[in-house]
Amino acid sequence: MTIENGVRVMAGFMILVSVALVHFVSPWWLLFTAFIGLNLIQSAFTGICPANAILRKFGFKDGPARCSIP
Repeated sequence: MTIENGVRVMAGFMILVSVALVHFVSPWWLLFTAFIGLNLIQSAFTGICPANAILRKFGFKDGPARCSIP
C-alpha cells in the first residue's frame, strides 16, 4: 500500500471513530471530525501532512496517486 492510500485509510478510520464517539460519548467529538477535515484541506494546499511521516516510519512507500481519471 502506498502512502497516499494509507493516508486515505487513516483519515477514513479516524472519521468513523469520531462518528462513533459522537454517537456514544458526546457531541463535542465533532470538533475532532472538524480537525480531521481541516487537516486534509490544509495538506492539499501546503503539501504538509503529518500522516505521511507516520506512515513512512511504518514502512509505507511513495507511489502514484490512484484517483486519476483515465
